[in-house]
Amino acid sequence: MVRLIAFLIGLFMSGWLLVSAGITTYGMITDPAKETVEAKFHKHPKHVSFKHDGLFGKYDKQQLQRGFKVFTEVCSACHSAKLVSFRDLSALGYSEDEVKAIAKGWKTEVPSINPDTGEAATRPGIAADKIPSPYANDTAARAANNNALPPDLSLITKARHNGPAYVYSLLTGYQPVPANLPKENRPGTGLHYNPYFANLNLAMAEPLTADGQVTYDDGTKATKDQMAKDVAAFLTWTAEPKMNARKAAGWVSLIFLLIFTGLTYLSYRTIWADKKKH
Repeated sequence: MVRLIAFLIGLFMSGWLLVSAGITTYGMITDPAKETVEAKFHKHPKHVSFKHDGLFGKYDKQQLQRGFKVFTEVCSACHSAKLVSFRDLSALGYSEDEVKAIAKGWKTEVPSINPDTGEAATRPGIAADKIPSPYANDTAARAANNNALPPDLSLITKARHNGPAYVYSLLTGYQPVPANLPKENRPGTGLHYNPYFANLNLAMAEPLTADGQVTYDDGTKATKDQMAKDVAAFLTWTAEPKMNARKAAGWVSLIFLLIFTGLTYLSYRTIWADKKKH
């Protein structure tokens, strides 16, 4: 009797699931979901390639230095990179003296405490300091940016899908508002249209406005496209500074496992070669 009741209950539940699936499918066919404005106008990141892409890719230190210069002269006016220390820049090829000079000459001084009065103060940066935020706190940051909080860029390429391409596309993606964009989705005061941003409008004005905005030390022509690509590469490094070492360790581990597998197989053949008849 118990089995019969359990069978009937199971049969009822299975039938109910089939009916529900049928109703849902019928509804999707007869009344499909309307395409949202964001889905219609939003664009996926552009295709862009970097020297660090792929299994064998490595960071290009010259490109990282160029990207750091773009970050310094353009991005750092609004954005922080609070997880990066000045001394970490030595991995980009800067000498110890250059790192110290960069830290000391940074446009925003490091928050500190006056040892004589105990009051809040600031001091020039040193190599051990993290790159300071351009704002004292989030309230000050919002007040300076139309109530929008500029995100920290330390991990931005990890926080966004296809991060390096997203950064590159966003920086090069500003364009006039399409004529067919609905009125309610048009950028309001202090907002700017960019189809590579999720909701199409963002508070950040176009940061890379002209070729030659930054002068590269290595003589590379600083086009808007080149600057966007270089800073995207730099922000990839800030999010994953040990990528070169990780890839190298991965290849060493793979080679070790292949050799170990071969030795294990040969050992197996040697030990059991004369035992098969048993």
